[in-house]
Amino acid sequence: MSGYILALDQGTTSSRAIVFDREYRPVAIGQQEFRQYFPSSGWVEHDPEEIWATSLSTAKEALKKAGIGIRDIAGIGITNQRETTVIWDREGGKPIYNAIVWQDRRTAGFCNKLKETGLEKLFTKRTGLLLDPYFSGTKINWILNNVEGARAKAEAGKLAFGTIDSFLLWRLTGGNIHATDATNASRTLVYDIHRGEWSDELLEILNIPRSLLPEVRDCAADFGETAPHLFGGTARIAAIAGDQQAATVGQACLSPGMMKSTYGTGCFALLNTGDEPVISNNKLLTTIAYQLNGKPVYALEGSIFVAGAAVQWLRDGLGIIDNAAQSGELAKDADPEQHVIMVPAFVGIGAPYWDADCRGAIYGLTRATGPRELARAALESVCFQTRDLLNAMRADFNKSYETVLRVDGGMATSEWTMQRLADLLGAPVDRPASSETTALGAAYLAGMQTGFYPPIEDFAKSWQCDKRFTPALSGPERDGAYASWQDAVRRTLSRDHGE
Repeated sequence: MSGYILALDQGTTSSRAIVFDREYRPVAIGQQEFRQYFPSSGWVEHDPEEIWATSLSTAKEALKKAGIGIRDIAGIGITNQRETTVIWDREGGKPIYNAIVWQDRRTAGFCNKLKETGLEKLFTKRTGLLLDPYFSGTKINWILNNVEGARAKAEAGKLAFGTIDSFLLWRLTGGNIHATDATNASRTLVYDIHRGEWSDELLEILNIPRSLLPEVRDCAADFGETAPHLFGGTARIAAIAGDQQAATVGQACLSPGMMKSTYGTGCFALLNTGDEPVISNNKLLTTIAYQLNGKPVYALEGSIFVAGAAVQWLRDGLGIIDNAAQSGELAKDADPEQHVIMVPAFVGIGAPYWDADCRGAIYGLTRATGPRELARAALESVCFQTRDLLNAMRADFNKSYETVLRVDGGMATSEWTMQRLADLLGAPVDRPASSETTALGAAYLAGMQTGFYPPIEDFAKSWQCDKRFTPALSGPERDGAYASWQDAVRRTLSRDHGE
């Protein structure tokens, strides 16, 4: 059998490709950033052609660095930024509009109208989601309504919709396969996660023709072969999973009660709840963690829109740091007598508040406030938001289990931030030995499907901890700091609603 697995990790700001060996080790990596487009306030777009070009280029780069060819690849796994929406012409495969990114808020008004008619409960019952611009369904509606001729072509069956995984799969297979997996489907706002099928009822409400939609398969499944002209040969595409679900697998959070949190542009925490979906009473999302052999495993998810993006703002907006690593060094030296709180609602605020119109605020500024205090406030905002999610998950999934948070993503490399996270959560934080958990999850699923990797129970045993951060803050200090955060959020929400 061929000796490697190729994972395509298509993210919000860059495309990456990683070659893994039989021991789950990354052998070679290719990575390219691509441009972000902000055509209007609250709008975020990507060029699908640039996403495709960078994905293909990084795959070739990784193969070249590893000194291997496509015939050495036993299988390809795809993981992707979720909810980002592309619609393309079935004839020729050309996108009819830019990809509308998960962060985009242009459909907030439409979501509010649907809420006002009392439809949110129905959407939540069927999909486990809330009516929010975050998800794909209202993005599809917007494209069909605002791109000239799009609706007529869609109703004639001439267009295809996909999240980024589907678009890449279409291109990789030369237009032969239009499919997605259950995890990405569960983020569209039109997939019934209980029945495992597209909901005609919800499609009708959002005025989306069913002919647009891809076939839904397991995360580990036969997704066809690469077109020969792309790599000079073919390889099996054997897995697809949304990035947060792929990270859940990569972190081996495969039993109920296990929890992981990924700190990238945003922060996404998933709690495995097993084979029964738990409907949240605290504005969390019910989603599919992964699906194998036709059987879904569910999770509660909390989504934070701004995590690493707060550090990017320190660098690009304020110019007080040159790189992300400096934020932790600054925060470490912040004045302990200053209590600056940042609510980083740059594009609204996610779970458990879900307010698309809320905007950011900073509290506690004094004349002595400087870069150190702002850096600490930015990093602590991520920790406080994680505690919001953890509290909500504990309330929804009220079962006896020890909370240990497995972390990954760029911010997980910051010693100060991870220690502060453990302090403010009052729970251990485990950082894995492998920093490539998202790509590893996709690679493992592809390897399992092709017989390259062992069954999932054996994979779980292979997970290794790099470092455990244990709480060192007293309960009263922890709770006092969190109370200040809650007060700041209340003030911010009240301000934006004129209360």
